[in-house]
Amino acid sequence: MFKLQIKFLSFFFGLISILSFFNIIYSYYLNLYLNLDTYYLSLITSSILSVAFYTFKFNQKKPSIFDKILTVFLGYILLPIVLSIPFYFSIYNITFLNSFFESISGFTSTGFTVFENIKNIDQSLILWRSSIQWIGGLYFLFSIVFLIDIYDDSFKKTLTNFISFNSSEILKQSIKVFLLYSVLTLVIFIILNIFNVRTFDSLNLAFTLISSGGFLPVNDLS
Repeated sequence: MFKLQIKFLSFFFGLISILSFFNIIYSYYLNLYLNLDTYYLSLITSSILSVAFYTFKFNQKKPSIFDKILTVFLGYILLPIVLSIPFYFSIYNITFLNSFFESISGFTSTGFTVFENIKNIDQSLILWRSSIQWIGGLYFLFSIVFLIDIYDDSFKKTLTNFISFNSSEILKQSIKVFLLYSVLTLVIFIILNIFNVRTFDSLNLAFTLISSGGFLPVNDLS
């Protein structure tokens, strides 16, 4: 592993930490204490991994295409493991396999779920499910930038004038993607509120729509 690759994953572990903290605040605000400890656990785990991945020093030479592909692949394994923590340690007695399946499904925006009745889940865990989709959608977009060297020149020109990205260019383009992704999420949230969709549902649906995911905060949208 090279430093550039480690930082790529470090950012997303840090993002999980932020969303874990957001869920903790949300749980306190609405007195949702059933699964509160699970978000503390995901916050601590993701924070440790984020700092460790960022600070560890590795070979500085330019990573090969294989190294980058392997990094993205590992992200699709390691990140959902951390994201599955609130499911596994929740009060709903979900097995690790089902917890990992739920997080993988959300992270890849597949939308398959192990929950038969969403009404039986507390709001904080529903919000966590939606957050997983949001992170997964952003991870996919960042991966496109990170793996830019494997695409043909015509596709590259839709993103940048550079034929190949160095670390600073990857950072520059990633910031643009993150800002656009976040702004569009906010716009969708506002539009849904304008049409009198419940605020909690608007937030979850905004996470779902921006990531093209399949999780819903209710059993039936009607």
